[in-house]
Amino acid sequence: MFVGALELDLLLDDVHSLKQKRSLVRPVVAELRKRFTVSVAEAGHLDLHRRALIGVATVAAGGDHVRDVLDSCERFVASRPEFELLSARRRLLGPDD
Repeated sequence: MFVGALELDLLLDDVHSLKQKRSLVRPVVAELRKRFTVSVAEAGHLDLHRRALIGVATVAAGGDHVRDVLDSCERFVASRPEFELLSARRRLLGPDD
């Protein structure tokens, strides 16, 4: 069994309130969950209106599949014009960890 985690640190364009931030982040979180069948949540920068930290996690039998899913999630978020992806950190735990 392999477990993968991905942290996406985002800068949001033209956002002036937490309400506007939620209106941008919630649909992306929902789409990640639906499209890639992963666990996902806004996990940081909750009190900052121009920053968001999205956490993504997945479990699979093979490490290659976990990497592919996390790569797809990162590309999906990076392609969104309303966000600037500042950093992406990933962790992979396998049977030897």
